[in-house]
Amino acid sequence: MKNKIGKIAALMLCLMMFIGVVPAAAASSYGTYTYSQDGFGVASPDAYTPEQTVDYKYMGISTALKNPADLETDELGNVYIADSGNNRILVLDRYYKYKFAIRAFTNSNGIPDTLTNPMGVYVGNGYIYVADTDNKRIVVFDRDDGSYVRTFEEPKADVFDANSVYRPIALAVDSAGSMYVVSSSTYQGIIALNPDGSFQCFIGAQKVTISAWEKLWKSFQTDEQKEKAEQFVSTEFNNITIDHRGFIYVTTSSINANSQQSATMSNTADFSPVKKLNVSGDDIMKRTGFFGFGEVNIMRKSTNSTAPVGTSVIVDIALGPQNTWSIIDSKRSKIFTYDEYGDLLFIFGDKGTQLGNIRSLNAITYQGDKILLLDMASGAFTVFDRTEYGDILLAAIENQNNRKYDKAKEDWETILQRNNNFDAAYIGIGKALYRTGKWTESMEYFEAAYETDSWSDAYKMYRKELISKIIYIIPIVVIVIVFAYKKFFGYAAKVNKAVAISGKKRTFWQEILYANHLIFHPFDGFWDLKHEKRGSVRGAIFYIVFTIITFTYQSAGSGYIFNPSGRSPSILTQIISVTVPLALWVVGNWCLTTLMEGEGSLKDIFIATSYALAPMPLLLIPATVFSNFVTANEAALVTLLESLAFIWAGLLIFTGTMVTHDYSLVKNFVTCLGTIVAMVFIMFLALLFTTLLTNVIGFITAIVTEISFRV
Repeated sequence: MKNKIGKIAALMLCLMMFIGVVPAAAASSYGTYTYSQDGFGVASPDAYTPEQTVDYKYMGISTALKNPADLETDELGNVYIADSGNNRILVLDRYYKYKFAIRAFTNSNGIPDTLTNPMGVYVGNGYIYVADTDNKRIVVFDRDDGSYVRTFEEPKADVFDANSVYRPIALAVDSAGSMYVVSSSTYQGIIALNPDGSFQCFIGAQKVTISAWEKLWKSFQTDEQKEKAEQFVSTEFNNITIDHRGFIYVTTSSINANSQQSATMSNTADFSPVKKLNVSGDDIMKRTGFFGFGEVNIMRKSTNSTAPVGTSVIVDIALGPQNTWSIIDSKRSKIFTYDEYGDLLFIFGDKGTQLGNIRSLNAITYQGDKILLLDMASGAFTVFDRTEYGDILLAAIENQNNRKYDKAKEDWETILQRNNNFDAAYIGIGKALYRTGKWTESMEYFEAAYETDSWSDAYKMYRKELISKIIYIIPIVVIVIVFAYKKFFGYAAKVNKAVAISGKKRTFWQEILYANHLIFHPFDGFWDLKHEKRGSVRGAIFYIVFTIITFTYQSAGSGYIFNPSGRSPSILTQIISVTVPLALWVVGNWCLTTLMEGEGSLKDIFIATSYALAPMPLLLIPATVFSNFVTANEAALVTLLESLAFIWAGLLIFTGTMVTHDYSLVKNFVTCLGTIVAMVFIMFLALLFTTLLTNVIGFITAIVTEISFRV
């Protein structure tokens, strides 16, 4: 009996321990995610998980870190920390135990010297390079024992402003010994120094924006004020690193917020917070992802009112294995990791005090398969270990880079089994299939990830293969289409000529065919349209409806290159997009020309404007059909054809207005500009009326509700 009771008690104890452990193991201090094409966060398995937090006690030193500013590792796994508040560089072994510190030394003049607020450290070529910020210099030490090597004082050159201040906060050094220095108060760009410390040039100056108010104010400034203001035009970088090929990665957090977010959403180089520079300072960063770098959803979520808002504050960048790289957002304590093409791999991290959360994230570095994150607030760094998911992801990238496409395909398929929302996996499988000549299969995977460039490459090969099979049919199809167009235009010209001398009442079909004459002979065409009654209201309505149908077909029938998401506006949206601008133009032009001695009636303006839409179907329908057979490099031809349709219609509307009202060229130009202003004014009145009507209805509803409650 006692044995049974003991067994039951032991079983209950184990069960209680299991229940207590499971939630703790399942709970995560942060979520890992990526972004969909629409900019929504999509959950992803953890690529890195927190292993431990390393503070001064774990390191084996007696004094806590104070405002640590930078973190670096070498190929042996040793860790280097710029403990700026304590004016020292800490060197730890690969197990994060103290080796030595650099603080005081004897300089090359034999004088005792010390570091003062060192904010940057870089390890390379067997040396430790320190950005000795407040002493305005770069100091070099031996990596093995920390012994002093040499000092690079503040560089001198005529291109520096007389009032400029040299404050090195970060640096990187290439294999030849050339140094690239970030100075916190230098706006011209990265300071490139020769191996002997002499000034070489500035590279990579940031592009900035000036508001309309600043431009206006600048016009009233004196030359002295303008010269002083120019010192603050460009934007400073805040961190830097360099890869084994000599390409420089730089970050900045002082770009105009609107410009930075615009660059993030449009994925453009201008105003981007992260750039990859060659030695000439040109940005060569590949940007094939949906978005740029940093947080996309910058608005506060309703479920978390304390979440930070606004654009990311990017303060550091680290280079990972297989040409991957990571940046950190100090505002949110998040880590964003990308591949060499700029495709987002994963995002993780959050603010907090739990293991894995960082209160004040300000530095990142890789240590083999680990990531180290420096927390300035706590004076410690957290070690993150790569998970199995992260290993598979990295293996897929490695196999793809090494052209082992079959193995890469297997890895990407394994990734999709764990994360079917991961676009990079679809792209990886698509590229593997492309390399093996499976064009149509690869196109399907590229479509799943909305990867238009790779899809275009696969389609080009598929089209080439298809054309080789039907090469004899293509000329026949072209001849038939050209012959059909020629016969139709000839038939329309014949009908229009016969109608002009018949004197009989025009049929609906003849009124429609008259547009064929009008679009090629606008002056005669619009004159006869008004005075000879060659058109009608029903013909005008036909071309409005035809234009709506054309736009609907264009939105639904465009090729994948032009509509990768496959979405198309509703027919109601197309009706509004055509009829509302048309109605505003007709009404606005009639109101204005009534006061400017215009000879056209409201009906004449409506008919002339509607017939002027005839070139839209004539060009947009073939362009839409053609869009299904072009690659990305040929898409400009379709865009050109579409642009010609709008330009042609615009010129016809301009000519029709001039002929209808019998205006001169100058008067007609002024009238058209006035019509556009009138359209804006009408929309303002309509919006004002709608707002007032809504308020009145709301007021009446409130009164009725109040009366009903009292009764």
